[in-house]
Amino acid sequence: MKSLRGFVLAVVLVSSVGQATEAEPMPPHVTFTLKSELLKEQRRINVYLPPGYAEAKNTRYPVLYMPDGGEQEDFPHVATTIDTAIRAGEMRPLILVGIENTERRRDMTGPTQVDSDRKIAPRVGGSRAFRNFIGDELMPQVSRRYRVTQETAIIGESLAGLFIVESFFLQPGLFRTFIALSPSLWWNQEELVRSAGARLRSRPTPKGTLFLASAGDDVGPEVGRLAEALQANAPTGVQWKYEPRPELLHGNIYRSMEAKVLREAFAPEAAKTAP
Repeated sequence: MKSLRGFVLAVVLVSSVGQATEAEPMPPHVTFTLKSELLKEQRRINVYLPPGYAEAKNTRYPVLYMPDGGEQEDFPHVATTIDTAIRAGEMRPLILVGIENTERRRDMTGPTQVDSDRKIAPRVGGSRAFRNFIGDELMPQVSRRYRVTQETAIIGESLAGLFIVESFFLQPGLFRTFIALSPSLWWNQEELVRSAGARLRSRPTPKGTLFLASAGDDVGPEVGRLAEALQANAPTGVQWKYEPRPELLHGNIYRSMEAKVLREAFAPEAAKTAP
């Protein structure tokens, strides 16, 4: 089993990075760079604005943030999915903010006590700094540049899903909606799963929505065990959903589920209020 985990681990770590091996079509978008004092580096940000944004001068929009948000990463297919759904009236207009990677495995992972975890990259365990970059540097910049509401969400897969689940527990007020597809919850001997019950019971502000999904080739039932902890311990104000998809693979779950998940998370107001 150990050798199998090592094989699947290799697949997990590369699945989200560079999924677009050739240039993919994508909606019009803008790109800016942001010098981060917290990360001590420059970050490239891709921003999709919904149809009619320029004309609707008094309208503000929710913001969906996404790690793995480079033009050669997951930004093209997510932006295309969102643009298609908005134009079809199947989704509320929103702003998509894609964060291009520099050191992905550093940014997406928290601390670990497991030696094999530390071997996946020269540097790991930087999730706290990356989260601070999003909250203290990127979000204020987005608010200055664009007309936004207080509604924020984040979507990601694999190690990005791990980062999203960690953020849900450690900084629940940063986003209203957390979408983690096939999250790598094996990290640090499943610490996030093992501590989930206690964290939920001690949650100071019981708010937020968490969506979890797992693929058929995920290593171990970690996501299912997290769902069990949520079932037993989640406060009333925490909304959550777990959708196991055994027919999907870790490498295709993002593209297979993004349209459905995002349409649910940002359903048109009429659909949300209908009986």
